[in-house]
Amino acid sequence: MRAGAAAWLARWRDGQNGSVSPTEEIITPHGPAGLDLDRPVGPPAALLALGHGAGGGVDASDLLALRDAALAAGLIVARVTQPYRLAGRRAPAPARQLDAAWTLVLSALRARCPGVPLVVGGRSSGARVACRTVEAVGAVGVVALAFPLHPPGRPERSRAAELPASVPTLVVNGDRDPFGVPVAAVPTVRVITRPGERHELRKDPIGAAAVVLDWLRAGGWTRHPDRSPLGSASSDCADEA
Repeated sequence: MRAGAAAWLARWRDGQNGSVSPTEEIITPHGPAGLDLDRPVGPPAALLALGHGAGGGVDASDLLALRDAALAAGLIVARVTQPYRLAGRRAPAPARQLDAAWTLVLSALRARCPGVPLVVGGRSSGARVACRTVEAVGAVGVVALAFPLHPPGRPERSRAAELPASVPTLVVNGDRDPFGVPVAAVPTVRVITRPGERHELRKDPIGAAAVVLDWLRAGGWTRHPDRSPLGSASSDCADEA
């Protein structure tokens, strides 16, 4: 590792890698959605938007580990809280409402970050939303953490058809996930199974994030390792749409 890059990484580990906006609200037809936007130092390589699980939040351990890894690689990371969770409810809204709110927030993000490639993803329910809306939001790739292939004990209710064939898609599931593990049925879908992990992916979230980072790097959506971010503290993503 070059000395400049090593110094930058040390500062990043100390929490000084860039600006972190407070949670903001974006109005949708189904109530306000929450947005946490984390920016790297220097021009971003891509924008990574992440959604949460059905009853969880954007502070899940696997989402935070992925945020940290992506920031270090030069990505803007947006974590989106669905309106029902922002309102304090745990039961998820209907799929059409989840998709509509997500699509509206992503449209606002695209307006703030013009020209930056968009990769979408999330965990569990958030992964499903990202998969269903990939074409509507114009994403170039999908990261599906703990994709819930079927309800526990109901393999006949498969959701495999939600995995998009139109863009590269990475699925990271635990081999002990009661929601099942998808099979890569089309060339664009890659499935990585994490040994000993259940649906929460809590055993080694940093390892899961490293798998995603390798995939992002292979897709060309990370900053080149020889390109130092030290020359600029700006990013190509405005504070407001």
